Amino acid sequence: MTVDMIRELLGWCCVINVGLLLWWFLIILLAHDWVYKIHRKWFKISEETFDAIHYAGMAFLKIVVFVFSIVPYFALRIIGQ
Repeated sequence: MTVDMIRELLGWCCVINVGLLLWWFLIILLAHDWVYKIHRKWFKISEETFDAIHYAGMAFLKIVVFVFSIVPYFALRIIGQ
């Protein structure tokens, strides 16, 4: 694999992961009650706990995407110039 291939791979990983994060955020923002009702049927969970779990999950995903996709992509862009 060449550096260009890895850089392109990381670029697409960034796009897909940020898209997933945005999709998750929009679903929780626009359909919060519906998603909560579905989860409440499966688990005994308060709305505050539900919100905290999703907030923490989104924060974790954002950190992972940053550390493993975005930062290496920009590092390869810098050294590839």
